[in-house]
Amino acid sequence: MTERSVVHSTFIIERLYPAAPSKVFFALSNADAKRRWFTDPDNPMPGRFQMDFRIGGKEVNAGGPKDGPIHVYTATYQDIVPDQRIVYSYDMLFGETRISVSLATIELFADGKGTRLVLTEQGAFLDGHDTSSSREHGTGVLLDLLGAFLNEKT
Repeated sequence: MTERSVVHSTFIIERLYPAAPSKVFFALSNADAKRRWFTDPDNPMPGRFQMDFRIGGKEVNAGGPKDGPIHVYTATYQDIVPDQRIVYSYDMLFGETRISVSLATIELFADGKGTRLVLTEQGAFLDGHDTSSSREHGTGVLLDLLGAFLNEKT
């Protein structure tokens, strides 16, 4: 029998972007915009991307190396306040193995002519398949990709 475990963790990541909250919100909420930056830079193999941005709507992002398991991110939007807040729950699978379940909140605050983004994630990391530190690192990379996308647009 496989040893089962769960590790609970919370992390907070902040970023400053040189774009108004409405532009940052657009990059987070528009499927065509998000498809351009929400990707693994080390593994850009095309996969499945679906986004239904509304309360109760789902987002699915799946991909991975051609010789490895598919990584599947499936989110449900729980609360949306335009230009201010997005709350979503999601799970991550590697192949058929669920590695984590999380609740995340993105808050957007006007900061001069830009935006301060605060992401808070509360995760349950399952059976030693993933860790909070690797998720925090990967989320930080994605937020940096968002910043690069916003810099192209300003």
